[in-house]
Amino acid sequence: MSLVTTHILDTAAGRPAAGVGVRLETGAGEPVADGRTDADGRIRDLGPDTLEPGVYRLVFDTGAHLGPDSFFPEVILTFRIADGTEHHHVPLLLSPFAYSTYRGS
Repeated sequence: MSLVTTHILDTAAGRPAAGVGVRLETGAGEPVADGRTDADGRIRDLGPDTLEPGVYRLVFDTGAHLGPDSFFPEVILTFRIADGTEHHHVPLLLSPFAYSTYRGS
């Protein structure tokens, strides 16, 4: 499992959001890794096994899942990594007009 993982649940549909593109970037927008959610809405292998402490962000291509006229065509979650060897799970709960996140386990 990589240091950063994510999971997208489509709360309006009541199921995982499969096939959504996700990029891991530094806080300055430099690409680190990218992937696509599996049938369970998860990316288990996003990025390296270690990262330098600092600010990172996950960029979710939510428009590809919600449609071309979606209110949120992209969701960017910015978070801080204090320990570059500790696992960070950053889930996204998504619906057509709202989203939320939390530090997962």
